[in-house]
Amino acid sequence: MTYRNPAPTVDIIIELIDKPHRPIVLIERDHEPFGWAIPGGFVDYGEAVETAAKREALEEIGLEVELIEQFHVYSDPKRDSRKHTISIVFIATAKGEPKGGDDAKDAAIFESWNVPRNLCFDHDEILRDYWRYRHYGIRPRI
Repeated sequence: MTYRNPAPTVDIIIELIDKPHRPIVLIERDHEPFGWAIPGGFVDYGEAVETAAKREALEEIGLEVELIEQFHVYSDPKRDSRKHTISIVFIATAKGEPKGGDDAKDAAIFESWNVPRNLCFDHDEILRDYWRYRHYGIRPRI
């Protein structure tokens, strides 16, 4: 019997606390699916999700982050067209200027009113949930 399990991933909503309005960082993907995304990636075997989140942030935007909280888990089998993934989403803070690295073509800073429309995966839903939580204290429901 062959087992097929979803792949664990992390996404990190990174607030830049040294900038006005605490904007967030998004990356422009260098591989399919193309578009803008929340920094993140796959959890390595034997790696804690918190360690994976910090590693992915450093690899993709060149900044060390402080994880503030685990925000929510997103697991719709259709969230990633490549395969079934489960994303543990963190909220983190950082200081500095992000620079695209690893599989990020670019990194940029965005406020809630200027987030690009061409977001990958289910990141539009994640960011809608995040802005609702940040501005009104309403967490996503299960």
